[in-house]
Amino acid sequence: MAEATYQKSTAREYFESIVVAVILALFVRTFVFQAFKIPTGSMKPNLLVGDHLLVNKFIFAPAATPFERMLLPMREIRRGDIMVFKFPEEPDRDFIKRVIGLPGETIEIRNKQVFVDGKPLDEPYAHFIDAPLRPDDPEFTHGGESIRDAWGPQVVPAGQLLVLGDNRDNSRDSRFWGFLPIDQVKGRALLVYWSYEATREEYHRTGIVEWVWDTLSAFGRTRWKRFFHVIR
Repeated sequence: MAEATYQKSTAREYFESIVVAVILALFVRTFVFQAFKIPTGSMKPNLLVGDHLLVNKFIFAPAATPFERMLLPMREIRRGDIMVFKFPEEPDRDFIKRVIGLPGETIEIRNKQVFVDGKPLDEPYAHFIDAPLRPDDPEFTHGGESIRDAWGPQVVPAGQLLVLGDNRDNSRDSRFWGFLPIDQVKGRALLVYWSYEATREEYHRTGIVEWVWDTLSAFGRTRWKRFFHVIR
């Protein structure tokens, strides 16, 4: 006598598939990737208001052994990495900036120029609204520079980073609120998966009707050329 075979119902198969998909999505979001949108112009022109990013949360994850770090796509934080992190003054908010100073380095800003251990840093990504003062300018030696243009020198403490916005004259960063603890880093910005023409005000509206309208109208303002733009 042949044994009866057990078959799952179609409803149960769908339910199990959905549960697996949800668990996988939560795992990916928690440990691998996170979506992030740019609400301000502090990283212009490299990142624009309305850019939607994928953030790699896995790359800076701690490894249990050197073999694990060699085998998996993990590495230490480097100068130039664009990172998403918890804002130290408001941990429930995420910020995005570029790593400029690493632990143990002496960082100084003179007339908008960054110096690392006394050597000028080449920053092709940096954008300035106001041109730096020339050494022969009368204001150069008269204390006319603000904290945006003249900072330090300071040594970056162990376990911390100095981060700056690419849009140097319009960025609230380590020059104003201090060093960033490494344990507040969430991940490295990877690529732009969608982008649309947006204003900063759109990100501060709270009404559900306004939010729905902004979302629907955003598709008509899509920046097609920024799709899958790799962030550097």
